Amino acid sequence: MRAPQIIWVVDDDPSVRSGLSDLLSSYDYDVEIFESGASLLEHASEAQPDCIISDVQMPGMSGVEMFLRLLSAGKYVPTIFITAYPTPELQRQAFASGACAFLNKPFMARELTAAISTAVRNVRG
Repeated sequence: MRAPQIIWVVDDDPSVRSGLSDLLSSYDYDVEIFESGASLLEHASEAQPDCIISDVQMPGMSGVEMFLRLLSAGKYVPTIFITAYPTPELQRQAFASGACAFLNKPFMARELTAAISTAVRNVRG
């Protein structure tokens, strides 16, 4: 039996974190939640998830900035960015940084799970 994939969720909105955690857990993912990019970065030295789902716009540090800091530390984790305030510039910036997907809130569960499957499959080959 295969171990569940580990998904880290980072969003400054507690209801989004809780909702994503419940949703992903129902699909048998092992989920850890973080309230900020800084809290995720503190934890990143201790573990390696299979995928990160991150809000783009958060106080203090954007999701893209968090992702770029992970990269500069030598850690690539497939990352899916989510936002309630999409703009073409934000989407361009996310994909230019190396994002696997960019989803507009609200999104369907199947959109998210498909993005996770694609992101993890592309990394594992």
